[in-house]
Formats: sequence, structure tokens, C-alpha cells
Amino acid sequence: MTNSPSSPYPPPVIRNVIFDWSGTLVDDLPAVWEASNHVFRQAGVMPLTLEEFRAEFRLPYHGFYEKFVSHVPIEQLETWFHGRFAECQDSVVPLPHARELLEFCAHRSLRLFLLTTVHPRHLAAQAEATGFGRYFERIYSGIADKRTQIETVLQENGLDADATVFVGDMQHDVDTAKHGGIHSVAVLTGYNSLGQLRESAPDLIVEHLGEFRLLLERNGLHLRPPASSGSQRHPIPTVGALIRNDAGEVLMVRTNKWSNKWGIPGGKIEWGEVSEHALIRELREETALEVTDIQFVCVQDAIHPPEFYRDAHFLLLNYTCRAPGAQAVRLNAEAQEFRWLPAGDALTLNLNQPTRFLLETVLRRTPDF
Repeated sequence: MTNSPSSPYPPPVIRNVIFDWSGTLVDDLPAVWEASNHVFRQAGVMPLTLEEFRAEFRLPYHGFYEKFVSHVPIEQLETWFHGRFAECQDSVVPLPHARELLEFCAHRSLRLFLLTTVHPRHLAAQAEATGFGRYFERIYSGIADKRTQIETVLQENGLDADATVFVGDMQHDVDTAKHGGIHSVAVLTGYNSLGQLRESAPDLIVEHLGEFRLLLERNGLHLRPPASSGSQRHPIPTVGALIRNDAGEVLMVRTNKWSNKWGIPGGKIEWGEVSEHALIRELREETALEVTDIQFVCVQDAIHPPEFYRDAHFLLLNYTCRAPGAQAVRLNAEAQEFRWLPAGDALTLNLNQPTRFLLETVLRRTPDF
């Protein structure tokens, strides 16, 4: 489906976008996790931690139930689930960048559709609360196995497969796109991890919908730049820091885009920006911390890092710094979790490789850091 780099034909323009709902446009993971654990408790089964749930949950969900609660009829399981979900779905909120992407698509006259497993009753409530329902030309909800419906979606709406993309957060969404012969974009904001999504080999993986919008805008509604664009790739300079608090602990953050591994906060240097100014800005944006005592440590090349969600070449400018006083960490959407802990203990975490190198370098130079 996707044009190879050597193809003499230009990549197709995207005219139709089919969206998944859960984990793609809205964050309903806490509510679904709670409702699923309610089912387990009712069935006399041990509830799952959030990490266990994300690793085990799959679509079609009948397979998920079969693994854990096969002794209970599916009708009873769904009654328990939907009853509890209705009580906690007020926690469902739009994901970052979702509204902006829908607006972008509407302004570009793209045809938008929704294909989701969410029960029509729950979807109606969430669509009204978010205001997202008005963007879709047609909604297909309550679909247990999307692969059985994708060809119907294409046929009923006269969609050209080569101009259509399915955007979702799970392997099932990617598999559905392949079943329909359309393009697939996987986002890291939902249920499946980077490793799981890579197993299904989508055409494109993006960190969030904001990145997808920028790609469409930059590429003229193509998934990838046309071969004639003459665009060249260059290393990306970034800054990051090992932040230490007054208790002598360092801050570690866990991010989906680094294969759900732990690392340090940081980001790209903007044009014309001094690297230390970029560091202060990025740390403030990602953690809400104001830092002092900035010290340069090293530069690392990260060329085709396998842990990162897309192919890249980074120049990582690594620093140490201090967050004085009783400052509270407030993560933005780029990270999912944080911990303060002694630097030596941080080495026991599942770290991305550049962070491990930085920690080992700092502790080798300053053992009592």
C-alpha cells in the first residue's frame, strides 16, 4: 500500500480519515480499566494493575475475557462492564491535540468517519460531552471486530482505499486497516505500547495526533513527503538534564515514545535559542520545575535508536541541574509517570540507553552525586 522511496509514483493524497475513538481521540483508559476490574471482582478474579491491563487487553475483547473469565457467560460480563462504565465515564476526556486535528481535517474538507468498539450509548454521551460527534460524516459504533466492518465502511461511503487512512492506538486498528487495504497510522496515546504496535507494522507511528496534523500539513496531505520535495535529513540537537532535588534525589520520567522506558526530561533546541535557555524552557514545559546550577556533562549521538518510536538521529546535550525548594512536578502530555529516587537506585529502572549512559557517567565522575 505505501509507496517505497524508489517508487516513480507520488505518494497518494489523503482525502478520507477513519478514526478509532478510545485511546485515539479520547482518554478512556482509566474508566475502561476500572470497569474491567469491576467485572473481574464480580467474577471472583484478581483485578489487574494498570500496567498488567495495558499488556493484556486486546481486541476483539471477547478474547481478553476468554483468557481471564471464561467461566462467566459473555452476556453477564457485558452487563457488569457497561453498568460500571456508565458510572465512571465522566472521567473520559479528549486527548491532547485531538480537537485541533479534527478542526484541521474539517478545514481541509477531508471526509471523517468513526469506527469503534464503544457501545453506542456510551459513545453518544462522550461525543456530546467532547463536541466531537459533529465532525464525523458517519459513525460506526459497538463494532466488536472492526475487521468485519472496514470493507463495509469503504463501500457504503465510496471511499478510495489509496486515499484513506485509519488512525488508531491498537494492533487491532492496524490489522483492520490492512484488512481493508488502506493506510494505517498508530498513535502512542492509548492502550498498546510501542513494541506492540511495531509488531503490526503500521505505515506510520506518531507520538500524538498533533504530530500527525503537522505531518499532513507539512506534506500537503500526504503521509510522507513526495520524493520530489528535495527534503534532506539532518541530526536533531536536543537538551536534557538529570535534575536533583534538595534531598539528593534525581527525577526520572517514563515516556511511551521511548518504548515505555525511563529517562530524563528534555527536548529540541529551537532556531536561534541558546542551549541552556532551551534546557530551562523544556524542563519548565515538561515538569513545571525551575532549575539552577546547570552543569554540562556530555554529548551523545543517538543514531537510529531502536528504543525511540521513529527513526531519528539525535545530538543529545546532557546536563545536570538542581530544582531547589519544595517544587511540585507537573508533567505535560509527553510523559506518563515520574519518580524521585537516589541516582544509584535510578540505575535499577528500565532505562533508555542514553539515560543509562548519562547516569553512569555522572556517578563515575561524582560517586556521591
